[in-house]
Amino acid sequence: MPMKQVLFVDDEAKVLEGLQRMLRSMRREWKMLFANGGQEALDILAKEHVNVIVTDMRMPGMDGQKLLMAVAEHYPEIIRIVLSGQSDQEMVLKCVGTAHQYLSKPCDPEILKDTVNRAFSLRGLLANDSLRRLVSRMTSLPSIPALYLELTEVLQSPNASIEKVGKIVSKDMGMAAKVLQLANSAFFGNARHICDPADAVIYLGLDTIKALAFSVNVFSQFEQSDFSKFSIDEFWRHSVATGAFAQRIAKSLQFPEKMIHDARMAGLLHDVGKLVLAANLPKPYEDMWTMVQDQGIPQWQAEVEVFGSTHAEVGAYLLWLWGLPGPIIEAIAFHHSPGASPEQSPTPLTAVHIGNAIELEMQREGDLELASTVDLEYLTKLGLVSRLPFWREILRQLAGPLTSEEALHET
Repeated sequence: MPMKQVLFVDDEAKVLEGLQRMLRSMRREWKMLFANGGQEALDILAKEHVNVIVTDMRMPGMDGQKLLMAVAEHYPEIIRIVLSGQSDQEMVLKCVGTAHQYLSKPCDPEILKDTVNRAFSLRGLLANDSLRRLVSRMTSLPSIPALYLELTEVLQSPNASIEKVGKIVSKDMGMAAKVLQLANSAFFGNARHICDPADAVIYLGLDTIKALAFSVNVFSQFEQSDFSKFSIDEFWRHSVATGAFAQRIAKSLQFPEKMIHDARMAGLLHDVGKLVLAANLPKPYEDMWTMVQDQGIPQWQAEVEVFGSTHAEVGAYLLWLWGLPGPIIEAIAFHHSPGASPEQSPTPLTAVHIGNAIELEMQREGDLELASTVDLEYLTKLGLVSRLPFWREILRQLAGPLTSEEALHET
């Protein structure tokens, strides 16, 4: 297997020398390349197969943003990481749409090593090269049209408040994922673990949200294709319900508060890969659904036949690229196959798997040919299988008010 290649770009020779010394221990795992500026980096990329690029932002001639735009266009499969000192907001906003992750200088060597190593480990999750290129190019996820319009109206209102904006963003998968990406990176300050979109909005501030919406245009509304059978309304309903169910299950398992928040957010985002596929590949998505209906096979199996990967893998890959917390990524990646996860103890994945499966059972009620998707072997290993009847009962009680807007605000 060829050695993994990482390209470091900076206009200061001393910085590159420092990186070389700092990462000396990784020489047997990575082939490290060093470029003194953007143009030299592009010259190297024309000759070498690079997996990850780590670049400064402020450089003479071709700055980091222009370099990453060129990389995204010509080498979309490369994972793009910014390693830069604190810059003004205008410079940071420029790289929001081109960088996958942002690390601030000075950077702890272990954080840099871990970020790059996780990039390599996750590449294997999405085997389809064309899908990997598609996902790597994405800078945003489309939003529910009604919520997108509501957000723009609130932001343009003289009475706009951070609380109103937080409530709207918390209900939408696309907007929630983007603000969590930014809040959990060093784009706008020190990286931290934030799993509640409302908290992320407060952390970023109203001015930044307005800039993201109107200057950088990272929020957009879903456009229904003539081909796709994808229902954005049903997708939203199921995602919100699964998030609420996962939160309730996490509470019953007496998870710490942070894990409860992770479970709810992973539940909201667990099917985000479907949104990626339906928005970008509507005709193949329709073919996939035709296969499900004609052959009576599970959706994930039809996705492998048509796309070479499942929506769980697509969603996990995108949200890892965006730097969302690990427990959320794990729950998204394995929500249909929790037994395949390396973590074999109760986690947010457990809550999302059960919440998703029971929500689907409720929608299929009366159709006896459709078996439950609960992984009983996984729950047996965790010693939780006996709790299924209890969870089914409490989630049925919760499901009623989920149709009301007031209940959504309280979940």
